[in-house]
Amino acid sequence: MYKIRLDTSVKQLISFKQCDFSRELNMKEQIRIAIVGYGNIGKAVEHAVKQNQDMELAGIFTRRTPAELVPELDDSRVFAISEAKDFVDDIDVAILCGGSATDLPEQGPLFASLFNTVDSYDTHALIPDYFDAVDDAAKKSGKTAVISTGWDPGLFSMMRAIEEAVLPDGANFTFWGPGVSQGHSDALRRIDGVKDARQYTIPIEKAVERVRAGEAPEFTTREKHLRDCYIVADEAADLERIEREIVTMPHYFSDYDTTVSFISEKEMTVNHGKMSHGGFVIRTGRDGRGEGHVVEFSLKLGSNPAFTGSVLVAYARAVYRLNKEGKSGAQTVFDIAPAYLSQKSSEELRKSQL
Repeated sequence: MYKIRLDTSVKQLISFKQCDFSRELNMKEQIRIAIVGYGNIGKAVEHAVKQNQDMELAGIFTRRTPAELVPELDDSRVFAISEAKDFVDDIDVAILCGGSATDLPEQGPLFASLFNTVDSYDTHALIPDYFDAVDDAAKKSGKTAVISTGWDPGLFSMMRAIEEAVLPDGANFTFWGPGVSQGHSDALRRIDGVKDARQYTIPIEKAVERVRAGEAPEFTTREKHLRDCYIVADEAADLERIEREIVTMPHYFSDYDTTVSFISEKEMTVNHGKMSHGGFVIRTGRDGRGEGHVVEFSLKLGSNPAFTGSVLVAYARAVYRLNKEGKSGAQTVFDIAPAYLSQKSSEELRKSQL
């Protein structure tokens, strides 16, 4: 029998190659995804999972009666949300598709104690507290949780941070719309007596024009956006009470000029069935020589929930990989390198995207 001695450099090379090979194998593993909540975002995630070759849908978990819920894809399985704890060994990442007003504050920490999770919690003012609650649960369970991702918070958050880092002497401005806000529409539907609702966020054009011209005004919240609400109410509902609850709702409407219109179910279906949205992040600033710059990142979305669902699925891949590396606790888009989101290897990314 022959014995071969390897010097240190060769051993290191083989070790590095083994790591690369192992990573390539891991990238081809099927990531088992669970959908928690089957509203607009849940349905979007269902289709987005199908679009990603390294993922498979383990199941949809709902508070409704599973036998009465008909998923949009024939091979999707539906379970009661109370059964989720029985699937700990069958799910790699649970994507939480509930609303920020009442669902996620409870479900975020609960599911992070059982699974790796991704969510789109979007009550900006309360994100620090939500992060702490999810972080505590995920660290205790050894799980990884990405909170508050989507496009805002999410991609827009990342662009705000990048633009500020590049131009530290300047100011950020974020404008949303015109389009349907899912989180705000969900908050409206939680009001007693509301059957259905749509909320449109509309940027105030004069404010946008000033920023794009390179100015850095100190706007109040009310000076940047309008909020336009369309409500289908129960027949016996107190319309004055509903309107009052809307315009005084903290974190959602109280700081904005808000209009409320009550319409029929037919009008809602015909005129407000689409879920388009978008917006832009702008930074005006000066470089070290005093030269002025305007940096803008924008989105025009045919479907707000469809795009949000696609972002959640990409971050599910990142969560899976981070947990495999031993990372636990809550994460945000600021903490995750873009390579973790992609189906491509780092080598492929360097060739095709760098």
